[in-house]
Order: sequence, then C-alpha cells, then structure tokens
Amino acid sequence: MPYDETTAKRVRPMLSRRKGFTEKKMFGGIGFLLNGNMCCGVWREFLILRVGPAAYEESLDRDFVRQFDITGRAMKGWVMVEPQGFEDPADLKSWIELAALFAGSLPPKAKS
Repeated sequence: MPYDETTAKRVRPMLSRRKGFTEKKMFGGIGFLLNGNMCCGVWREFLILRVGPAAYEESLDRDFVRQFDITGRAMKGWVMVEPQGFEDPADLKSWIELAALFAGSLPPKAKS
C-alpha cells in the first residue's frame, strides 16, 4: 500500500519553509527531514513522528497513537498516529511542531 499523499500534502507546507527542509521517499513512505535528521513522515495512512525520548511515553498515552513498529522491532522515540489522531488541523500542527522541535534540537548531519 502506498503512502497517503493527501496527508503528505497537509504536512509539507508546515515544514517546507524551515531551514534545512528536505523530503525523501523511504521505508515505502515519505520522510520529511530537517538538517538531514528525520522529523516525521507518512507511511500508509499513518503519520510517523520522531518525538524523542522525553516526549515518547506521553505521546503513547494519547488516543490513536502506537509505537512505530513496521519491522517487528519498535523504534524508541518514534510514534505512529492513526488518521483519527490528526484529522483536526490543530492536532496535526501540534504533532508536527513536537517532531520539529525534537529534530531541530539535533546537530545537523553532514551532507554526503
């Protein structure tokens, strides 16, 4: 199943004006990066977010959220949000801001 392009079109403008923004097709979906660090993405119908260790457990306590696990091995600091958890524009913005805050705190990756 391809990633949900409608969700990608909602996410893209929230990040595209940020310094160091790029996007890359990966893991059968699309990833949005800031300064070479993965911030968030779309996989199938899910919003994938890199929230970091400090916000991880709290994020998992929210409705429609689960561990990011597409390989049988959960990735700590990452969550998957079902569409019901970001259909409201304010909820989507909140999730994207959380992921951008964490990704923005990481040192930029060297360009290859």
